[in-house]
Amino acid sequence: MRKITTEVQSWPVAGSFRIARSQLTAIKVVKVTISEEELTGVGECRPYPRYDETPASVSAQIDAVRTQIEGRVSISDLQSLMPTGAARNAVDCALWDLKAKQKGKSVAALLGLPQPKPLRTAFTLSVDTPANMAKAAQAASDYTLLKMKIKDLSGIEAARAVLQVRPNAELIIDANEALAPKDLPAFQRALENLPVVMIEQPVPAAVTGKAPINPSALPIVCADESLHTQADLKKLWDLGYRAVNIKLDKCGGLTEGLSLMRAAKDMGFIIMAGCMVGTSLAMAPMLHLAFMADVVDLDGPALLASDCNDGLRYENGRVSPPAPRLWGGAA
Repeated sequence: MRKITTEVQSWPVAGSFRIARSQLTAIKVVKVTISEEELTGVGECRPYPRYDETPASVSAQIDAVRTQIEGRVSISDLQSLMPTGAARNAVDCALWDLKAKQKGKSVAALLGLPQPKPLRTAFTLSVDTPANMAKAAQAASDYTLLKMKIKDLSGIEAARAVLQVRPNAELIIDANEALAPKDLPAFQRALENLPVVMIEQPVPAAVTGKAPINPSALPIVCADESLHTQADLKKLWDLGYRAVNIKLDKCGGLTEGLSLMRAAKDMGFIIMAGCMVGTSLAMAPMLHLAFMADVVDLDGPALLASDCNDGLRYENGRVSPPAPRLWGGAA
């Protein structure tokens, strides 16, 4: 007999987390547990209001297919049973964790992937004044890759302030859709001679039509809110995006994440392995795919005031692989 349970958990943020459209002092996640006989698999998702998700809607979405899941639906069949998004991510990851325990093999071994290794990760600086972002960059001295959240063109000044105190750092500039398409060319020109790896989702995802992004201009532009599944890739390439931020909560789980990452690489995209703010349980599945990424941004637990048991280690700007008892290990 298989049984699935969901639990809404609240985790406080270390201070506050500010992006262009919102500010958080705590996050709510949905933890999914799937038990079968004596074994248990777990997964976590972060319902995201930007995509019309709440803990209640995600829990309801899982409840709607409870009979099929408890009837031992396969991981393959789950992909058509549930739509993309956070709910399927949590269920998909819980099923992979359960399967690893049932088979006595790690998830990496089941997928034919290398075992996860420590990787350099970005660390996120919340939207703030240039002076305060510079102070935050100094406090994050272990990290040589800093992701700067910005809300407008003042991000240029903030980037310069950060680099003045952290000349050894590389930057990702993340506008979360806050810039107007007409401002993007000048924004890129202002940053082109700085160590900026990419500009992440500068314009609203709804901006389409004749390519609003010059694919030859630097820094390159990365799609985040614009990317969910493989069906989005060609449109994004045609619009001028040359990098994509892949998150399991957007694409719907480890299964689709692996396929999406491979498809994006085949098309020539630069790949970011990304995350929502969440606990180490949410990061662990993506760490199994992150070896394929060009940029890793899996700092979610490092932004929280506390973490789940058996959490990931963040040392010297690198994130450790998950302990088998956290997620993805054999029984």
